[in-house]
This record gives sequence, C-alpha cells and structure tokens, in this order.
Amino acid sequence: MSKNTLSITDNRTGQTYEIPIIDGVIRTMDLRQIKTGPDDFGLMGYDPAYMNTASCRSAITYIDGDRGILHYRGYPVEQLAEKSTYLEVAYLLIHGELPTPQQLEQWVAEITMHTMLHENLRTFIDGFRYDAHPMGMFISTIAALSTFYPEAKEVDDRQIRMQNVIRLIAKVPTIAAWSYRHRQGFPLVYPDNSLSFAGNLLSMVKKMTELRYTPNPVLERALDVLFILHADHEQNCSASVMRSTGSSRVDPYSAVAAASAALYGPLHGGANEAVLRMLTEIGHVNNVPAFIKEVKEGKGGKRLMGFGHRVYKNYDPRAKVIKQLADQVFEVTGRNPLLDVALELERIALQDDYFISRKLYPNVDFYSGLIYQAIGFPVDMFPVLFAIPRTSGWLAQWLEMLDDSEQKIARPRQVYIGVGRRDYPADRPPAYRGPLSATATSR
Repeated sequence: MSKNTLSITDNRTGQTYEIPIIDGVIRTMDLRQIKTGPDDFGLMGYDPAYMNTASCRSAITYIDGDRGILHYRGYPVEQLAEKSTYLEVAYLLIHGELPTPQQLEQWVAEITMHTMLHENLRTFIDGFRYDAHPMGMFISTIAALSTFYPEAKEVDDRQIRMQNVIRLIAKVPTIAAWSYRHRQGFPLVYPDNSLSFAGNLLSMVKKMTELRYTPNPVLERALDVLFILHADHEQNCSASVMRSTGSSRVDPYSAVAAASAALYGPLHGGANEAVLRMLTEIGHVNNVPAFIKEVKEGKGGKRLMGFGHRVYKNYDPRAKVIKQLADQVFEVTGRNPLLDVALELERIALQDDYFISRKLYPNVDFYSGLIYQAIGFPVDMFPVLFAIPRTSGWLAQWLEMLDDSEQKIARPRQVYIGVGRRDYPADRPPAYRGPLSATATSR
C-alpha cells in the first residue's frame, strides 16, 4: 500500500529519511533533519523567485495554469464576471462566501460612506509636481493614510481590522481619481455616493462643468468587470509583498502601499501599458508578420507582450472575458484601429509552432489596455486602475495571513557565496580613529 511520504537517501552519509507529503507538498523545514554531522545546519531548499515554493496555505484563489482555470473562493471568474459586481466579489474575497442580499446592501452602504478623503490629503496631493506619475502619487497617498488612522496598527483587533478594510476599499478610487486629475491639471472632484463603485470613479475622473456626471452604462459595467477580473490572483509578486510586509504586523495602509509599489513594476501592473506600446509600435495589421519574425529571431530586443504567463500555460480565462468585453466597449467609443492589430497578432501567434511549443497564449494584459484607452485613461493610469480592485485581494490575503497560526514574520534564508572570514589589513590606516578604536585606546 502506498504511503504519503517521500523517501530521501543522502548519498553523503548513506542515511535515508522519510518525509510526509501533505496536500501534495513537503515542508522544507523537514529537510533540516538531513545533516552530515552535529555541526551541520541542515539541508535547505534553494528556489530563486519562488518558482516552486509554497509560502502559505490559502483558501482564497485557485489557479490551474495548465487548464486555464481561475476561481475566487471556488467560483469560476467567468461566472462572476457575467453575474456579479466588483463589490460583491470583494465581499466574497474578504469573507469567504457570497453575501445575502441584506449583507450586500449593508456592505455597499458602508463602503459608499467611506469614499471621502480628509482635506489634508487634498493638500498632500497638491504638493506633488504637476507631472508626477499617478502611481507614485497613489502609493504615497495610501501610505499617508496610516497617519490619519493610527488605530489601524492594532491589527489583532478584529473590529478595527475590518473597519480599515472597508476604508481602504472605499478610498482607493478617490485617491486614484485625484492622482489622475492632478496629473491632468484639472480640479479635484469629490465622490458622488449616489453612483456605483465604478460609476463613481468615472465621475471623479471625467466630470468637468456639468452639475452631475452620468456614466455610460456600458463603460460603467466594463470597468466593473475589469475590476472583478483583477481582484485577486493568488501569490503573485504584489500579494507576496502584502503578506511579507504584513507579517511584521504593520498597519494595512503601509502594507497596501508596499504591495502597490510592487505592482508599479513593468513586469507586473505595468504589463498592459507595455502591450499598448507594442501595438502602437506595430501600427498596422500589415506590419504584424514582420514583427512576429523579429520576435522569433530575437532582433532588436523585440518581445511579444501580453502573451505568456508565469502560471498560465493555456489561454488566460480572464483574457477570454476581456476580448468579448472589448467589442461592447468599442460599440460605444468607436473601434480602436489597434484592435485589428491585436486580433491579427493573436491569430498568427496561436497558429505558429514557435509560440505554441512555448505555451505562449494571450493573458489578461493583452486586451485590457485597449479598453482602458478607449474609456479615456492614459497609459500611465493603467497600474493605478489595476491597484484599485487588487486592494480587496491584497486585504483578503492579509487577513488570512494574520489568522494563520503557522505564519511568522517573513524571513527567507540565503545561500552565502561571499568570501570567508578575513581581518582588517594591519598595514591599512584605520578610517575611524575615535575613542573606541584600538589605535586610539592603545595610546
């Protein structure tokens, strides 16, 4: 009868060890018993970039990259995109279950009541340069919020914890919109609590001289669906940073600021901007074959942006939803000529053995940038638009981490490859000659 164990024979000593396998993994701490002698620290695993290391046990998001599956708390993301709203999905991520109608009504009301920002934060944002990047302003303002809610550091108090979860989800659209308006040189617009979550963001971004902004329902729904698709994605770079930073028991505002900083990178939240720049560079459908050829030959550092994923080795399920969403948006805004370039690029790549053999399929970033651009957002707002919905996912990860008795402050090991011990050269004049130096005290 098979056993759920792994037998390891250490060829250095000839000793065999039996290590339990639980949920398809072994605990790397079990490797520490494998030693060559009493002075040996014990065996460690070496895994740069956590390519094959699980840092936590989580019940939030499930991904099967080989089959192109993404579930939030067990629900397929495609079903949620079709039938749910972002705030309902946020509740699902935070609480673990879909809300009852009464719970959803209360949840939406609580978030709606916390969309306003303290007026000092208006002054804070006004202090940035006129051309400051919106994501830089977003990160800084999120961090500054911790000074307005000092009780947020009481992370073991569940009531305080949840109060600040609601505040963060509610306030990030306002911070995002104000960062955009400052960048554009427009007056800041206050929240309109009669609008939906996505509609309110559109109002704060687009409202000009009209007394009240009425969002287009197609664009409003498109933005809400994009928020659903971006709400969480398992242990990606920014979620890992959220957990790692939060493990020090810092307040959630500081942890979200750290996660947002990770998202700022072009390999993470800035990827859809890179796709749009690639499509703009290609310019026309006729230029696609030549671009594909250059990518395959590695000429000029050309890369096929928006294809391939660290986890997905199949078609990203979010990309399928967004591709359909793009058609609805362009019926309102007019067809973006870059869409034809994107479609032709996808068609050729999905028929080319070079990309098929490498399992390079369109990911969520391939079409999302086109939609954001069609709605009217500049490319430097793309990572901010990513951070708005991902806040709920980060907070769900943070809450789960706090309640996990196995989690401690994050502290990875290293494999030291530097020089061994060496003494300061005796013939070198000491740089420090103060009262504690050997030279000073010997006189």
